[in-house]
Amino acid sequence: MERKTASGERGFTVRRVAEPPYIIDDSKLRRYDQRNLIFNRVYGDPNWAGYMRAEEEQGLRNIAEGRPGYTRLDYALAEASWTVHDVWIDAFSWERLPRPRGPSLVGEEGFRVRYEVEDEAEMTRRLKRAARFYGASLVGVAELDRRWLYANKRYDLEPLELPEEVRNVVVMVIEMDAAEIATSPACPAAAATGLGYSRMAFTASCLAEFIRNLGYTAIPAGNDTGLSIPLAIDAGLGQLGRNGLLITPEYGPRVRLCKVFTDLPLQPDAPIDFGVTDFCRRCRLCAEACEAGAISEEPEPSWEPACRSNNPGALKWYVDSEKCYEFWCDNGGDCSTCIAVCPYNPGPKQASAEMFWEDEK
Repeated sequence: MERKTASGERGFTVRRVAEPPYIIDDSKLRRYDQRNLIFNRVYGDPNWAGYMRAEEEQGLRNIAEGRPGYTRLDYALAEASWTVHDVWIDAFSWERLPRPRGPSLVGEEGFRVRYEVEDEAEMTRRLKRAARFYGASLVGVAELDRRWLYANKRYDLEPLELPEEVRNVVVMVIEMDAAEIATSPACPAAAATGLGYSRMAFTASCLAEFIRNLGYTAIPAGNDTGLSIPLAIDAGLGQLGRNGLLITPEYGPRVRLCKVFTDLPLQPDAPIDFGVTDFCRRCRLCAEACEAGAISEEPEPSWEPACRSNNPGALKWYVDSEKCYEFWCDNGGDCSTCIAVCPYNPGPKQASAEMFWEDEK
């Protein structure tokens, strides 16, 4: 499918700034209550049109109809891409992972001895090198702003608190495949998303074990534990876009985010500003392309949430995630169109599921 995109918009300058480029009203901002999470509301909010709806019903119809981009092969590809994230449930464990079938290189007790950090800048450099080795496309460090922690856990909704000594967060960007995202909303784009999540799980888990092996606390997280986007902004990885996603200078919004909360002494990165908010005021490509009508076309950001699943207290373009999820159900798969069309995304302007299967690289 060919998408309308803007060219020549990547001639921007990235500046380090003293404060994160967002505006917060502390009188309205609260730690996010995961009872409002759209996926929790699917099973817990009978007053919403998306209650008890899933992508499966339309997905089966798509296969039966032989819909291009939604064939049995396409769905098999997308489902398999989530394997590490969905099956390896210990990836985001808060404790060091046992190794029942393999010896430890220095023994359990050897890893309990705390490694002395004499130079925080050098430790940060080496940590980032390890993160990239494990699969991070970009990595940044921020002092933990506890306003961005969730108020409760996703599944049991018990109160969520991190140990007081955990004061840093390492945020990692995982690039998603450009050609597959460009097929959105067909299944190869969903496969790119799923693979991004599986890579998140692998990378965050490995980095957490690296930190634990130095004798420090490490709590890995994907979309859980805390709000990834403001943490990534604090860590100097990008800015918030009209589409409600992190925009990075390198990949635009074509990324997934994971993080590790830790007490390892590290040197924080400064936030960046490369003009995203001003650009989004003029550009409405994501809003125009959104088949769900979930993205605001208003020229200015607002304080007014679009639906219950939004968290008030920030000045931004709120995305109506209710409409977004309902479109997923109608589509028979998730959607990345707002990522594909973003001018900051240096991806192809044209792609299709057929092109994916014909590519032998």
